[in-house]
Amino acid sequence: MDIEENIIKLRRSLPKDVTLVAVSKTKPIEDIEIAYKTGQRDFGENKVQELIDKEKSLEKDIRWHFIGSLQTNKVKYLVGKVHLIHSLSSIKLLNKIESEFSKKNCTANLLIQINIGKEESKSGIFEEELNDLINEIEICNNCKVKGLMAIIPKGNENTNRYYFKKMKNIYDDLSKKSYKNISMEILSMGMTNDYEIAIEEGSNLIRVGEGIFGKRNVVGGLKNG
Repeated sequence: MDIEENIIKLRRSLPKDVTLVAVSKTKPIEDIEIAYKTGQRDFGENKVQELIDKEKSLEKDIRWHFIGSLQTNKVKYLVGKVHLIHSLSSIKLLNKIESEFSKKNCTANLLIQINIGKEESKSGIFEEELNDLINEIEICNNCKVKGLMAIIPKGNENTNRYYFKKMKNIYDDLSKKSYKNISMEILSMGMTNDYEIAIEEGSNLIRVGEGIFGKRNVVGGLKNG
């Protein structure tokens, strides 16, 4: 698997306004360094400890994205280390992020994760819960929401488009409103197997792991996320 070749080929196929996050979870430092040398700066991790370990070992201009389900007791470890948290999924988590980031006078940049398919196995809020979360975000001082994220249910092209369109409609609706702490700049949806459809339906940030690094590793206690 030629990481450099994969990134170059992928970048050439992407519109200029689409951000590529290389999902490096379970991948060794050496693989990330290869990607870094091609100019890749945005990397995604889904385990807090793994992100922290890699952040210590690698170049400081890497933008780390936390893309996994975030436990409240792990929030404090991300302060000052993460560029963007993709997985704001509850008022409880929001309050913990606000509390921990305020202690160090840092701003947390967040995406609201929407469980658009209402799957029990996935994190994220339901669309119907969005207004309650927005009301809480608006009274925060250290949390800034930059957009939305979704992991859609597995399906075919038609079902993929259906869920991507639903997300884009929510994104567009929020874009028309004026908030203190919320701006719709990022619509994070689409992964290795469906990112092309996601872009066609309005995504401007894609999360690609296997399409860059190959199949995920499960070594040293690290598991797939």
